[in-house]
Amino acid sequence: MPTYAYEALNSAGKPHKGTIEAGSSEEAIARIKSQGYFPTSVREQKVKGEGEAKGGGGGVRSKKKKGIQINLAFGRVGLKKLTTFTRQLSTLQDAGLPLLRSLQILETQQKPGKLKSILSGVCEDVEAGSTLSDAFAKHPKAFDRLYCKMVNAGEIGGVLDVILQRLADFMEKGQRLRRRIIGAMIYPIAVISIAVLIVTGIMYFVIPKFQEIFADFDVKLPGVTIFLIDASKWVAGNRSPDQNVPGAVWILFSPVLIFLFFKLIRKTGPGRAATDILRVHIPIAGPLIRKTAVARFTRTLGTLISAGVPILEAIMITRDTSGNYVYEKALTKVHDSIREGETFAAPLRESKVCDAIVVNMIDVGEETGDLDVMLMKIADNYDEEVDVAVQSLLSLLEPLMVIVLGTIVGGIVLALFLPLVSMIESVSSAKV
Repeated sequence: MPTYAYEALNSAGKPHKGTIEAGSSEEAIARIKSQGYFPTSVREQKVKGEGEAKGGGGGVRSKKKKGIQINLAFGRVGLKKLTTFTRQLSTLQDAGLPLLRSLQILETQQKPGKLKSILSGVCEDVEAGSTLSDAFAKHPKAFDRLYCKMVNAGEIGGVLDVILQRLADFMEKGQRLRRRIIGAMIYPIAVISIAVLIVTGIMYFVIPKFQEIFADFDVKLPGVTIFLIDASKWVAGNRSPDQNVPGAVWILFSPVLIFLFFKLIRKTGPGRAATDILRVHIPIAGPLIRKTAVARFTRTLGTLISAGVPILEAIMITRDTSGNYVYEKALTKVHDSIREGETFAAPLRESKVCDAIVVNMIDVGEETGDLDVMLMKIADNYDEEVDVAVQSLLSLLEPLMVIVLGTIVGGIVLALFLPLVSMIESVSSAKV
């Protein structure tokens, strides 16, 4: 009796996978439903070697001889490489090439690395009778859950080329938004980093020379100069005998330490929740983070629904890929509301994580049956708003940096020249 591999949702809407023996796919679906599951995908498992047995007098198919292969590629596959691969696979499928042949072409074109090694494994799985989505699912460092579910929906609907094209568009737009934000932040980060290095150098090398001059002339120092000298001693590491590490080391390595501390906190559930809540409520940057999160989850959900993924499963995938605890919690409430037969917009309105216009557009999309279209329009609008918000933030940061740097430099100059004025006055009075 054939064995069928299935994917289904339980009564709570959570995904479930398993296998079942049945005489036909209809019987398998009936048995799955009798167990209390709602099947979303049912496929017959092919027995290994079945292809050779069916070949009859065609002879035995030759197999590639493989030596010992060592994969030296670590980490995840870059988003840019994955986007390019998806676009190329979509083009080859649209041209009518067999799937296996398309994968083999793209695998040979790749440079040695993580993606090439993964595609080699995918080609083997597809050649052995596995579906493309199942072959992709074995490599989560390249193809995440969203990617695999969309490919699965394309396979079931027979529109794999269209789904791959939509997926490539989705990835390119997300990548474009990310590039805009990172590109806008490069300038202020570079200016601040160089300014910190220059000020640290002044405190470490220049201020001690002035301190020696002031000590030789026995000048009474004002409070601001004393504070500057104490800060210079801390930076140089000679403020007190108990100071083992110079302050300059702390200044130079503090960004790395803060980053590692932030990552460590986010490894825990409460820490991740607290940092995400804090991020969306930070003044100035908070609205930008919220707009980016809304653009991301609406585009993800719209893409999944338009690909034919069931809405409950699409919401769960979107929740898991939203990247922010606040929106994960809101989407969980939306999932529970829809599962109980209620609307999408009501729990989203109660959570207050989106602007009123977003909720209203989703409400209209539910009533008209064009929820995916409305979600994509929201994402496009918020992409533009994020671009405007980034430019506004950059315009605000530029004068703010000038004011802060001017204050620091002016304070250092004032602290050094006040004792010099006293020295000049004392020398002039001595000559008289």
